[in-house]
Amino acid sequence: MKIIVIGSGFGGLSAACRLQASGHAVTIIEKRDKLGGRAYVYEQDGFIFDGGPTIITAPWLINEIYEFAGKKPDDYINLVKIDPFYNIRFPDGAVFNYNDDKENLLDQIRKFNPNDVEGYQRFSKDLGEIYRVGFELIDQPFTNVWDMVKVVPEMIKLRSDRSVVKFAQKYFKDERLQQAFSFHPLLIGGNPFTATSIYSMIHELEQKFGVWFAMGGTGALVRGFGDLFTDLGGKILIETEVSEIIVEKQKAKGVKLQSGETIAADAVVSNADIAFTYLNLIPQKFRPKYTDRKVKSLTYSMSLFVVYFGTNRKYNDIAHHEIIMGKRYKELLEDIFDKKILAEDFSLYLHRPTATDQSLAPEGCDSWYVLSPVPHLGGNVDWTTQAEPYKQTIYKFLEENYLPDLRKHIVTEHHIDPLHFQDTLNSYLGSAFSIEPTLFQSAYLRPHNKSEDVGNLYFVGAGTHPGAGLPGVISSGKIVAKMIGKAD
Repeated sequence: MKIIVIGSGFGGLSAACRLQASGHAVTIIEKRDKLGGRAYVYEQDGFIFDGGPTIITAPWLINEIYEFAGKKPDDYINLVKIDPFYNIRFPDGAVFNYNDDKENLLDQIRKFNPNDVEGYQRFSKDLGEIYRVGFELIDQPFTNVWDMVKVVPEMIKLRSDRSVVKFAQKYFKDERLQQAFSFHPLLIGGNPFTATSIYSMIHELEQKFGVWFAMGGTGALVRGFGDLFTDLGGKILIETEVSEIIVEKQKAKGVKLQSGETIAADAVVSNADIAFTYLNLIPQKFRPKYTDRKVKSLTYSMSLFVVYFGTNRKYNDIAHHEIIMGKRYKELLEDIFDKKILAEDFSLYLHRPTATDQSLAPEGCDSWYVLSPVPHLGGNVDWTTQAEPYKQTIYKFLEENYLPDLRKHIVTEHHIDPLHFQDTLNSYLGSAFSIEPTLFQSAYLRPHNKSEDVGNLYFVGAGTHPGAGLPGVISSGKIVAKMIGKAD
């Protein structure tokens, strides 16, 4: 079969590599000047900045793509384990040093609240069952209601109606520990106060398999998959934008490009934002189920404000991954997800990959990004005027608390905000993670991997099942590749 994959994020790359290895003739069509989608790489003044996901869990999902194609992962990528996974820093100065060393974790918990040690042991035990159920679902399609019916009893038994925060509160009394063991949904665009407790399994995933980094940055993962794809005979078109999915007799038959050229195909896989695909690439008359009204009625994840910067000095007391909690937790998340206002305070993810890989910056320098969750464009924030003062407020905070004299040492910088997600990444409302991961937008209740409206049209990436994050989007590619099957 001739198959077109629209977009080259990790979902598209996962599907494309598997489909090409299965004997199909696959073409990736990418709008930007290089592969990666949200995992785009910026190179600036000798510094390398990973634009997108930087926390790698479930490394076997990456390795098995190479193995499926009969190749050795080590010939393409070099994954190393990070320790600590994160430092989680709190406004009172306390630091939770988080890794998979159980004795260290218990010592860290004891330092915050000795009475919560026993709570963590129960938390860890109960997570085992949630993880078992959750990971059984991650690479299984949910294309009909019976797929959902089969798992409902277990989801009820596990109290999936509870939020991640409610689940953590059951085991920890210390509010800081409740935050440390409930923030994970933010990594995939979810609000810990509304995301189903199934997402607590991210902690168990990290405990079982660690947190990893690709030497050369996440961009090295993109290049590794791109090299695998071309080694298998796949074709890549960059700086080429799709304007329409061609539908004939209710089946996808190829794509029309912005240039006016058409490319025929037997199947189309969209790794473009799912709302953008429905609203802009499929003519409305061909999508009776996913109407404009239905697409717009879904709830979408928050967006992100990210500053990439390089310093001409090193800050060796800062770890590879730092989670910096703000003074408010629930209230700040309400501002972001519900009120959709830009708060004066923030929680931050500070990324310093040169703690692990000095090749990402000139000698003696550090490469960074700092990320702040912000409302998507459904709010009323004017980023054309707010971006610069917001960036300076973040710099000032970092300078006063963690990175002395920071602004004196910044030698290069740029930022992205919700307008970048909307205008460059074609993400509806400038959402950074597409459809928000809530109980009623999960599994069968999430947009399906196979279109319900158009035959031979498939979806991968953050907006479809199983959801955002590297394990989710890579698994979506595996699901679609299985659905399409081997070439005749």
